[in-house]
Amino acid sequence: MHPNIERVLIDEVTLKKRIAEMAEEISRDYAGQELLVIGLLKGAAYFMVELTQHLTIPTQIDFLKVSSYGSGTSTTGKVDIQFDTSRNLSGKNVLLVDDVVDSGLTLKAVRELFAGRNCRSIRIAAMLDKKERRLVKMLPDYYGFEIPDEFVVGFGLDYAEDYRTLPYIGVLKRSVYQK
Repeated sequence: MHPNIERVLIDEVTLKKRIAEMAEEISRDYAGQELLVIGLLKGAAYFMVELTQHLTIPTQIDFLKVSSYGSGTSTTGKVDIQFDTSRNLSGKNVLLVDDVVDSGLTLKAVRELFAGRNCRSIRIAAMLDKKERRLVKMLPDYYGFEIPDEFVVGFGLDYAEDYRTLPYIGVLKRSVYQK
């Protein structure tokens, strides 16, 4: 375990098993259809790769770079779309993939943006759901784990661009981010 991690919240085996189960559910829901999976960079990259490798339906991928955190530990309240998809979404089944639904502001803004692009459907898959922090009504259609209000890193989640490569979800020690 990394020395800046207080404890492992979700180990690698449990994490990957649940993501595979999510992929089975998504594949059933979209059976006979094509799916465009759009990941929110950078945090969702690890989750999205793991998820899409288990999908059994025709799948294409793309990315958005969206942020409401900057380098801090809580939302700024302002959603900044730094890199938008160049894909035509008209008639597409879109699955937005994010690492964690926290305040809900980012996914609400992206869903509203895509709602005006004639998507056939828009659903959300999140690796983690942190309901205690929700500022707007936003529920993922698929989620891996509901977690408590703790600052977590690993498997794509970061603090100031560090800890993304940890193969598990860990609680970051407060002493690291409360300097």
